[in-house]
Amino acid sequence: MKSDQQQERFLEFLRVEKNSSPRTLRNYSHALVTLQKRLGEQFLGWESLTPDHFRSTLFAFMKEEAARSTIRLHFSAYRSFYKYLTHREGLPFNPVAEIQLPKVEKKLPVVLSIAQMEELLTLPLKCKQPQQAPLWVAARDTAILELFYSSGLRLSELTSLDVADIDFISETTRVLGKGNKERLLPIGRLALTSLQHYQKHANVYEGPLFISKLRKRLSTRSINNLLEKYLNQSSIPFKVTPHKLRHSFATHLLDHGADLRSVQSLLGHASLSTTQIYTHVTKERLRHAYNEAHPRSCNNRNKKRARGLNL
Repeated sequence: MKSDQQQERFLEFLRVEKNSSPRTLRNYSHALVTLQKRLGEQFLGWESLTPDHFRSTLFAFMKEEAARSTIRLHFSAYRSFYKYLTHREGLPFNPVAEIQLPKVEKKLPVVLSIAQMEELLTLPLKCKQPQQAPLWVAARDTAILELFYSSGLRLSELTSLDVADIDFISETTRVLGKGNKERLLPIGRLALTSLQHYQKHANVYEGPLFISKLRKRLSTRSINNLLEKYLNQSSIPFKVTPHKLRHSFATHLLDHGADLRSVQSLLGHASLSTTQIYTHVTKERLRHAYNEAHPRSCNNRNKKRARGLNL
């Protein structure tokens, strides 16, 4: 019972004082409950756990071949919880503090080319819509895709938008991001035109910005489904998620000269290191372009050798 109360107070602390997102609260709660189940009879309360308990938990994760990102998420919950217990509830020792975690594999984000992005943006108006769909659905879907690409929104940020959050005069949108942090983002002219077209035809001038055919706020699942529908009718050879549209937004900005701090601000990243992964993508794209185009690159020298052998 005491352990349950400690968890509840910790989650309340995160919600009220740290202003953590509902997703963080769910993830941390799940991690703590899962740890208790893993330890079973070994679990006699949070104050009874030692570094060896966490080392064995880490070993079990690795034996199960869990993704490193999953391991780090669980241990982030453990560390935050024990930091809370030591600072707020007088626990004398933090058993997680010295645990060394495996480094996260640095996977470069998958991004669409500009041509692929433009193809995707045109699909809603080209594709045949279901008979039962309202006439304005294509306009809505175009506006959704345009806004994703124009402003680099997270999926949760886009679905929570209200009509009042769009300012057509200043050409901006007010967004409530992670940790309930508000930011003001510019909207490109094409996205603004698409939004006006959608609002006019769907008669949406108050309440949720993006609605279903039942005129309820569109869910994250519905947006994932509509994106998948259009991808199936495109020439894009890989799976695209709303987050990959965000990756594409950031990478295309950097490709065309935007500075890293500005992109960080637009994306709503708390740390610049989170944004820096996009510089690696840009470098890779530059290297590929160089190898393909420069007459004295490795690729072109190999092509010349191959042609010589074929003579």
